[in-house]
Amino acid sequence: MAHPKRRQSSTRRDKRRTHYKATAPTVAVCPTTGEAHLYHRAHWHEGKLYYRGQVLIDNSEEENLA
Repeated sequence: MAHPKRRQSSTRRDKRRTHYKATAPTVAVCPTTGEAHLYHRAHWHEGKLYYRGQVLIDNSEEENLA
């Protein structure tokens, strides 16, 4: 039988035995723009800040004036 050369720490052992694994973040698709974004987060699309399909901030007009 094979024997380990060194003792494995209890922290290392417990990390292997845990059932809490890393999960991928949930991604939503905006109904207005079709842009993929994280749930409950606002996202920028073409100079506008969208949240739940509505425009919060519109920077596209300011860029055209400058």
